[in-house]
Amino acid sequence: MKRSTILHDVPITFIGAGAMGEAMIGGLLRHKLVEPDAITAADRHPERLNEVRDLFHVHTTRDNRIAARNARVVVLSVKPQVLTAVCADLKGALRPSTLVVSIVAGARIASIAAGLGHKAIVRTMPNTPAQVGEGMTVWTATDAVSDTQREQAGAILSALGKQLYVQDEGFLDKATAVSGSGPAYVFLLMEALIDAAVHLGWSRADARVLVIQTVRGAAIFAERSPVHPAEMRNMVTSPGGTSADAIYQLEKGGFRTVLSKAVLAAYQRSVALGAVNEAASAPSAAPRPTRKTTRKPRAKRR
Repeated sequence: MKRSTILHDVPITFIGAGAMGEAMIGGLLRHKLVEPDAITAADRHPERLNEVRDLFHVHTTRDNRIAARNARVVVLSVKPQVLTAVCADLKGALRPSTLVVSIVAGARIASIAAGLGHKAIVRTMPNTPAQVGEGMTVWTATDAVSDTQREQAGAILSALGKQLYVQDEGFLDKATAVSGSGPAYVFLLMEALIDAAVHLGWSRADARVLVIQTVRGAAIFAERSPVHPAEMRNMVTSPGGTSADAIYQLEKGGFRTVLSKAVLAAYQRSVALGAVNEAASAPSAAPRPTRKTTRKPRAKRR
């Protein structure tokens, strides 16, 4: 299959070996997209590198430049607050043909390109379930990314779950509000449902099992069904039944409106944070050179 060969003999470096970096390495190896010998992980924490090396048998180093020097794909998987320093460290170490894949939240392509002095960049928006191979990742790429590199990026991101390519980078802020922050909305729903079950008399342990399996089953059912979620909801909402009364109270409480407002707030916050990060990573204006003026000597009074 093309998906299993597109990354064959492609050296991949991960700058940052935290939870998401580990998840991507694990996914690539689990799907047999690359061999352990083709992967290098770089991180400033030796204990983290030891864990990754022992777990996956990949190369490790604390030197970002050494790690990136011979890579054909460099994955930026660091915290947003250290990205500027990491880009400055890597500047000049990447070959022009190297593909850079960023999973750094809120980091726009323009900021990364300026920081690295590099053009072939893929920006992604993964979410938390990517850590267990069930993520949803939305991504885009610059014009400098070739068709082959786009396939490579898609294969790498597929190791985290499902992936969706968009042409407009603006959709990544929208993805942040829907799929990026989406697990938080679902976790809140689960928390509230567990509390409601406990209020009815279930033990917290049993309530947790009930709720997690209900959410999981509903998601799988929705994925496999060709019909709209509204139709699926109607299927389990009998006239005058228990679900109908429950749905009535949710709608009366403004469930849809509150959720829509929450998503819009997340989107607006993502746009604002992106602008702040871009401004922070922009090089400061160079100070104007001081003009030296030569005063003519005053004529001596006689």
